[in-house]
Amino acid sequence: MSLQLLTKPGCHLCDEARMVVETVVSQFRSVHAGVAANIQVQIYETNILEDQELLNLYGEEIPVLQINGKTHGYWRIDPIRLLAALEETVS
Repeated sequence: MSLQLLTKPGCHLCDEARMVVETVVSQFRSVHAGVAANIQVQIYETNILEDQELLNLYGEEIPVLQINGKTHGYWRIDPIRLLAALEETVS
């Protein structure tokens, strides 16, 4: 599973989103250590200022969290909703 966090420098919401994503993924990994051992959760962070296409698409919505290439949320990332999305991968 790939989580991509679209951010830009100096964005306080991006800092908050990064913390939420890291915390939820860590919680998911610890709860499902045995069951989810085969599930790879990769977190990538992309600075939209370095990609004009992403800047044009998401410039006003960052941070944006994508799961496997699909937009999951933007601005404020809901930890409960993110955990539910991760849980779906083991059900």
